[in-house]
Amino acid sequence: MAKERIDADADVAAGLAPPSTRQKLDRERILHQAIAFIDDHGLPGLTMRRLGDQLGVEAMALYRYVAGKEELLDGVVEVIVGDMEHDSDVLRMPREGWQDFLQRLAHGVRRVALAHPRAFPLVASRPPEAPWLRPPLRSLDWVESFLAGLVAEGFDDQTAVACYRAFSSFLLGHLLLEVASLGADLGPLDVLEEDAEVRGLDSFPTVRRLRRDLSLDTSVVEFEEALEQLLDRMALLRMEQGAR
Repeated sequence: MAKERIDADADVAAGLAPPSTRQKLDRERILHQAIAFIDDHGLPGLTMRRLGDQLGVEAMALYRYVAGKEELLDGVVEVIVGDMEHDSDVLRMPREGWQDFLQRLAHGVRRVALAHPRAFPLVASRPPEAPWLRPPLRSLDWVESFLAGLVAEGFDDQTAVACYRAFSSFLLGHLLLEVASLGADLGPLDVLEEDAEVRGLDSFPTVRRLRRDLSLDTSVVEFEEALEQLLDRMALLRMEQGAR
């Protein structure tokens, strides 16, 4: 008892909370505290030692729940993307047509980005569950919902994949610019491992069926098409100015 009292006094003297007032340490609490740290201080300043300081423990105590910083950052992405599960406005499948479905999904991703602007770049940079999936719709759950939803609305496989690519490019480009204006540090981004082995696709039949199409490199075509669409939009704006 005397030793425990001495240890407790030492903790208080070191600025740590008394044992009786500390919260139990677990993986969920660590990940949420990591997000809070990034929200307050930015991603570059996050270290296991600093996170341990915020939790009132030694950094080594964190390794019982996360193997290291790489796993910590992967967990942060899981939590951020998982926030859409609790967004009642985001649908898993279309109810009022595919346009409503995609609008709800786009606004849901944007709400996640604006809730954690300094952490959101991790969604664009952490290796995804499958290297041929694109951020910010990078989890197998959400990609399956996206593709299956469009197929259910009458899109064929190739068109659904093309829409997934265009939708992802639009969201990523716009939201990275938006969070950068709010103080997010955008780089350097991690390099994705293209040859990474993917497991567990049995639960995602649409993704499994379209894996080959999803893995094709169509970046040149997409860039040209997006540029043409932009120029068409600019031409339309120029025509509309004459009517004002």
